[in-house]
Amino acid sequence: MNATPEMITVTLNPAIDRTVTITDFAAGKVNRVEQVQDHPGGKGVNVAVTLADAGHAVAATGFLGRENATSFEDLFARKGITDQFVRIAGRTRVGIKIIDPAQQQTTDINFPGPAPAPSDLDALRARLADSPAPWVVLAGSLPAGVAPTLYRDLIGDLKARGRSVVLDTSGEPLAAALAVAPRIIKPNIHELEALIGAPLPNEAAIIAAARELLAVGMALVVVSMGSAGALFITADEALRAAPPQVTARSTVGAGDAMVAGIVAAQARGYNLEDTARLATAFAVDAISRVGAGLGDPATLADLARRVAVSAAMPALV
Repeated sequence: MNATPEMITVTLNPAIDRTVTITDFAAGKVNRVEQVQDHPGGKGVNVAVTLADAGHAVAATGFLGRENATSFEDLFARKGITDQFVRIAGRTRVGIKIIDPAQQQTTDINFPGPAPAPSDLDALRARLADSPAPWVVLAGSLPAGVAPTLYRDLIGDLKARGRSVVLDTSGEPLAAALAVAPRIIKPNIHELEALIGAPLPNEAAIIAAARELLAVGMALVVVSMGSAGALFITADEALRAAPPQVTARSTVGAGDAMVAGIVAAQARGYNLEDTARLATAFAVDAISRVGAGLGDPATLADLARRVAVSAAMPALV
């Protein structure tokens, strides 16, 4: 029997990720597939798998199409994740990811997913209300047919129940959710620029933009910047975490692994530096393999030690 969850992740628009490896992939030409793997996924599902691999008791909820839920059910059973998903009519979408190891690029082809009915939304709210988990991760895009304010509404409900909410999304759903101040957000640099509506050419500009967001009541903004690492920004601190060099096999799921590391560290009571180390180690581990989840503890500990954490350049005043 699964333990009482410490965290619950919410994936409203999950996908079966079909990862295809093609060396020197070229659009408009014939490409030969070298390897193909299917993984039940979606951002919140990936976060849940990583948290479970890190030893945390975790539940997962959201919407799953009834017609092809088996692979998700098998994954949850294998990882010891409490399945709280609402089954809805139709099939969960498929997302194709083309990995080119020669060019170290990933091309995403995302299909639309099924639209939940109003009764499905009610069932989701009920499951979140009933969950004892103190940490809630809302991650990924919204499904068809729901308002872009859905995350905002869910966060308002969760905060009223004393939950700590981590949000990883972009565009209009992220902008709308800022009004209710989730505890933590993790935009990448491009998502933050889109949110602010201006380019952010240096650390000072990024920190200033993040602190504008923190002023509405959030505790932490983490800005991921790919191979350049990430900035971890609170009202009082700004740290740069530079990852160690590893052989990158896939960038798929690196952001989700970082979110899992942030949540794990914060739930364990880590300070900002240790949070930056753990979250970056999780992300680096993710790019060194294909598929969600974590490597062995010794590898993670070594990666965390090799993360270079330093004070970031503060915004000018």
